[in-house]
Amino acid sequence: MLFDTHVHLNADQYEEDIEEVIERAREAGVTKMVVVGFDEKTIPKAMNLVEKYDFLYAAVGWHPVDAIDMEDRHIEWLRELASHPKVVAIGETGLDYHWDKSPKDVQKKVFRRQIQLAKEVKLPIIIHDRDAHQDIVDILKEENASEVGGIMHCFGGSIEIAQQCLNMNFYISFGGPVTFKNAKKPKEVAKEIPLERLLIETDAPFLAPHPYRGKRNEPAYVKLVAEKLAEIKEISYEELAHYTTRNAFKLFGIS
Repeated sequence: MLFDTHVHLNADQYEEDIEEVIERAREAGVTKMVVVGFDEKTIPKAMNLVEKYDFLYAAVGWHPVDAIDMEDRHIEWLRELASHPKVVAIGETGLDYHWDKSPKDVQKKVFRRQIQLAKEVKLPIIIHDRDAHQDIVDILKEENASEVGGIMHCFGGSIEIAQQCLNMNFYISFGGPVTFKNAKKPKEVAKEIPLERLLIETDAPFLAPHPYRGKRNEPAYVKLVAEKLAEIKEISYEELAHYTTRNAFKLFGIS
């Protein structure tokens, strides 16, 4: 059993063959997936998918790149959706200093609002962190995000940053980049993360693992992430699958 904790099956890239993509994932042993919606277009599509498939769950949030577009009504919308039985997390939210569409101060405000919402509705938070490691950690501390915890999605920070996140009740999730031949740092960090706090994901259709790097990613490829992490942790693939799936069930409150 594998659990892809972060996938965008609601992306345009799957318009033509969503059924086949899901079938390939099931054949690869992926029994559960969290479909992440992060704006006005992707959230309704995520909700439609989780209504249709019993093994899919949703996360709803507002992406930091688009923070400048967020209005009060969107927070109210997220609050309403949070009561849906198949919504298991708030996110993805966080900070993204790579793209400059949304000013940093706006991103921080929107990030804080979503942490506060997650605490209100008692759901974990899925964190998007691009080139903003220390600011993310500082805001999580200031907002007492440890109350609900969550996931550092597709983690790319240092072991020091990871340790601070672990101390705040967060899980560390790895995706395709940990399989890249030149990915020295993610491998070093993954080796240090306790098995009880490790998760796997694809972020599909983005960040496809080796040997599909540069091509469209899909949830079936989470198996390649699991195999690489098992190798890094020097344990069996079955043990890695067991721990990461159990961790996801626990975090998302899925019985």
